[in-house]
Amino acid sequence: MASLPSHSSAIEEKLERHRSTAWTRPISLPIPGVRTRRLRILVPNTASLNNVRLTRLRRKRGPLFVAAACLAVFFTVLLVGKSFGRADWNENGQENNNEPPTLVFGRQDLQRIWKWEISSGHYPSQQSIPIEIGLTEKIANPAAPRQPPVVKPPRYRTPGVNIITEAQGVGAPRVYLDIQSHPPNVAYPPRPVPGSVADMDHIMKHCDFAKGKYVRDCLEMLRMGGGLDNGERLRRDDSRDYRYIYIENPNVTISHTLPLEDEQQQPLYQRPPPSRKQADPNEGLLLKKGEKWEPRLGLPVPLTHRQAQALPNPCDPENPRVYHMFWTGPFTDKPYLALMSFLYTQNTGIHLKEWPSDAQVCRPQFWLWINPGPAASIPNPNAVHDMFEQLKSNPWASPFLHPRFNDVIKFKLWNTTEQLDGIPEIKDEWRELRDRLFNSGGHIISLKEKKEPETTASANATSSAGTKEDDDLLNRTGSKSSSSYDRLSVILSDMARFVLCHRFGGIYLDADTLLLRDWEELWGWKGAFAYRWSRLEKYNTAVLRMNKGSALGSFLFRTALKNGLDFHPMTVSRYTKDAHLEPLLLRLPDALFDAAWLNTENYQRDRPPQPYFTEFADLFDTPKEKSASPHALGLKGFFKGSYSYHFHNFWWKPFDPSRNFPDLGERFKQGEQVAKANLRREKLKALQAARASSTAGVTRDGKAATTTSGVSDLPKDQDVDLGDGVEPDRDDLDWSTVIKRTFEAYIRGERPNMYGEWIEWDFTR
Repeated sequence: MASLPSHSSAIEEKLERHRSTAWTRPISLPIPGVRTRRLRILVPNTASLNNVRLTRLRRKRGPLFVAAACLAVFFTVLLVGKSFGRADWNENGQENNNEPPTLVFGRQDLQRIWKWEISSGHYPSQQSIPIEIGLTEKIANPAAPRQPPVVKPPRYRTPGVNIITEAQGVGAPRVYLDIQSHPPNVAYPPRPVPGSVADMDHIMKHCDFAKGKYVRDCLEMLRMGGGLDNGERLRRDDSRDYRYIYIENPNVTISHTLPLEDEQQQPLYQRPPPSRKQADPNEGLLLKKGEKWEPRLGLPVPLTHRQAQALPNPCDPENPRVYHMFWTGPFTDKPYLALMSFLYTQNTGIHLKEWPSDAQVCRPQFWLWINPGPAASIPNPNAVHDMFEQLKSNPWASPFLHPRFNDVIKFKLWNTTEQLDGIPEIKDEWRELRDRLFNSGGHIISLKEKKEPETTASANATSSAGTKEDDDLLNRTGSKSSSSYDRLSVILSDMARFVLCHRFGGIYLDADTLLLRDWEELWGWKGAFAYRWSRLEKYNTAVLRMNKGSALGSFLFRTALKNGLDFHPMTVSRYTKDAHLEPLLLRLPDALFDAAWLNTENYQRDRPPQPYFTEFADLFDTPKEKSASPHALGLKGFFKGSYSYHFHNFWWKPFDPSRNFPDLGERFKQGEQVAKANLRREKLKALQAARASSTAGVTRDGKAATTTSGVSDLPKDQDVDLGDGVEPDRDDLDWSTVIKRTFEAYIRGERPNMYGEWIEWDFTR
């Protein structure tokens, strides 16, 4: 039987009646030494428990037991999840994320890297410098517009601290452009303004996933601000905020020195005098275990930032406009489509008879780096000659050897030894890691297991025994299926992109990338960038921009050398995070280069962009319920506003299954015939394989015993009509098919490119 409530005063009894269902109740306690005041505190309300009758508990013990069990399961899962995902914290209060530190540079070198990049005009941003860098002197930023010194009010200043977190802009004012087609010329969007620049701070404002921004809204801003909505712009409340492309005012001279400050603007605090105990200059930085701080990093003199309009030539030698791509194995429709997208979207000048000597725009180039054999092989002395012979005989590659494309498409031979020797930061040390060169996220594929080249006799014996040895991990050339993935080439490409950008400058693109619009304003933004790994705050380097011979590049190569030459994007994310250099390698939103990624991982499906892909395979096998869009909307309805699309591998899926050959018209008929002949051979092989698979087995006396079931339906080789390699189209064309056929129609001269320019075949050679 429950006990009767007892109260020390009438006031408590009244409060109890009003709060009988509450979990707490107030009580007042005397304060020692103060007779007129009492302390009021809250204590657990036991009366609410007294009201629970045992009989009611018996009636409801089933639901209560279920509820208690559910709570127990919930808290167990919560605690287990925290134990697996909990970040470790060091003695300095910094998060470790259960990953060992990678840092090998001290604070002084990190400061020098920041100063070099900002002074060279590689930080056109007004974002803060991490306080962990510990800068104590102001830096002039010639790539940011001129602004007065930022002086915090005294109430926001920390006494004894003089850390600088802002680079002071001393550059020219920015003029933001309203880019759009004007009637009656609204059939196609205009080319970007030469020398224009994309304001990445503004793009982050509209597109940052971490701030809850949607890909759909970001694409609207990108296409409206970029003028891609030609003649189809709908009225918005205020579209001026969509203007993210600017030019630096050519009438204002850029200053590379800080403006003079008034005495009243001087900080009211100074750094504290040095204590008797020598302070650690690298306090708060976590050194890689087992390593020593790197010696002073050698850096060249910072570059001089100049406005695009002030350059004597639109092509800045310090900022070459070169797209790099890396490819291993036979040339297929994947690099073919990448090159076609380059010709269809970029301002290559192939619509002109002759490139004008007084052109105001820099003509971009596409360098396709070919690794002719397996990723672990060493090229032979005749590798360059052999490479071009193979390109000539390959129907997917031979069209790009046409003189029309000689000025804009270059095929280059990749040689790992030569390329690594061309990196001054590691050329004397990388050979110590040559047996562990293929390092991806700490997973190393050793080359010690690779056998020496066999003699001719042994090679013939091996070939008679089978080809299993030739298709192992070390000898693969390209990915033929999801089960025979060329992992070594992928790891090599992780390193190759940083090598190429650091040696030559430019932008690296993965071979599974399609360009969707002109990149003029991206070239104008001189900072380094990659993009976000979907929902994670990590890099994806499928698109990578780095400046030639930059301080950031020197840091990355020296750091990678001390971490096993690991260039996996997740590992690179650790390099920059541990060193507080992430803003120098900007992590752009997925929407710019990979607009479907978040949807494929079940994010933002409440407001997806167009087209709506729930998996990357939808590009090649568009679901029936969405298959009306490709043919009806065409390429202009494909993630309009994005700069490119990354379809994430699928090397073994043809873009156009029914016309799996380069369909480029009479000029390239010879390559088309070769491709069709190859298709006929593949069909014949498939037929022979089907006939062989119908064999039931072998009899006891060793003679073959074949079943007649199904064999009579298979025609003999001489009776097979393999046709010309063209299969009937599907009822609905997939997105990949529409994209391929759009690019090919431009080369055939049946349609202009996306900017209304027709290819000119009568040109000056």
